[in-house]
Amino acid sequence: MSGNTRSICGRTVLRRRKITRVPPNGSSDGLFEAPHRTPTQSGGRFIDAHGESHGATLRTGEIGVYNTAVIEVIKEIPANNYHYIDCSMPLTSILEGDLARIHSVVGSRNRFQDATILVTGCAGFLGYYFMEYLLRYSGELGLRKLIGLDTFLMEKPRWLTALAAAYPAKLQVLNFDIANDQLEDIPTAKNARFVIHMASIASPTFYRRYPLETIDANVWGLKQLFNFYRGSDKLEGLLFFSSSEVYGDPDSANIPTAEDYRGNVACVGPRACYDESKRFGETMCYVFARKYGMPIIIARPFNNYGPGMRLGDKRLPADFAACIMNQQDIVILSNGSPTRTFCYISDSITGYFLCLLHSKFDSFNIGIEKPEISVRQFAEIYCGAGRELLNYSGQLKYESSSDSEYLTDNPNRRCPIIEKARTLLGYDPQILVEEGVRRYLQFLLQQGH
Repeated sequence: MSGNTRSICGRTVLRRRKITRVPPNGSSDGLFEAPHRTPTQSGGRFIDAHGESHGATLRTGEIGVYNTAVIEVIKEIPANNYHYIDCSMPLTSILEGDLARIHSVVGSRNRFQDATILVTGCAGFLGYYFMEYLLRYSGELGLRKLIGLDTFLMEKPRWLTALAAAYPAKLQVLNFDIANDQLEDIPTAKNARFVIHMASIASPTFYRRYPLETIDANVWGLKQLFNFYRGSDKLEGLLFFSSSEVYGDPDSANIPTAEDYRGNVACVGPRACYDESKRFGETMCYVFARKYGMPIIIARPFNNYGPGMRLGDKRLPADFAACIMNQQDIVILSNGSPTRTFCYISDSITGYFLCLLHSKFDSFNIGIEKPEISVRQFAEIYCGAGRELLNYSGQLKYESSSDSEYLTDNPNRRCPIIEKARTLLGYDPQILVEEGVRRYLQFLLQQGH
């Protein structure tokens, strides 16, 4: 990108401009100064992402909105004048295409008219596409309200702040611990027709760092949702994000793996906080659905990747992408032989929406059944795409981790049977791993990484 071009908040940015004031009458006169004009010295106000007014105390890095313009302040200067980046430009082509692909399946269901949707863990990898899709297609969907809850333990991403600024009437974002805070304190929560519960750390590096928080979200957070919504006459679907890790390390006779496989899982060990809390969460789903007739659906994700996954996520797709973007060698901390299938984000999100709209108790594998490839092959695909898109010149290297538990209880193979989701939901993933990796790297380029 050129020096005066940047990408932020999922939008291509073409220039820098100055914000000088917002007149009390709400007109746009004097709001945006041309790059080389002398800015107005009069005082005014800036409307931030929460609809609050600010004078000259606006901070660098704050994102806000005026009319349809979403802006980020990049420098503070005296007299209430601010340099900013205009974030209100079109979507990146990768994100736009992915959302359109999701809408081609989900939009035809016509289930979100006048609906309120509550999403826990909204600031994470999967939350990025859920929130982007529901808000950018809120008009076509007829969506009334989207409530996003998160503790922001990992971070509070700029894209979420920008969405809150761009859709203040549709989106309510709250710093909320689903395991300990009270849903009764959110008046709009009782109106939810659909609930998506994904408030759990999914990266092994981080759930090992925060094991109690991981257990709390999957057990106590889930139980609070069940207790709050069990008498609701509005609820049509409550989706619990479980994991393919509930299967543990299957024997070869159970790979590919179907939903009725009971698992080979360690209840004690570095991964147990995640694996076993997901398994107990599924038990609660079954009990509450059976006892109270609740429309609870379980999704078991299989190795999702793509746009929205932070480069610091510490899972393989993000680690490899970071190496490519930074022109560094890819270092594999194993012999590279474990195998996985990798499901691109737009296919995954489409599957999760189809689960949500199923509206009766069941569990579904959501992933892609082919190709099952080794970690080494996955890294080679990244290298090939990196050479094509970025002139990547790095190499593959193999080392041992300094963490003695790095590979403890790590499954050797992971591959789903998705026939149940195909038959009952109409789920049909299309993006093979070579195309998905290329799209992920293209997205990162378009974002200015």
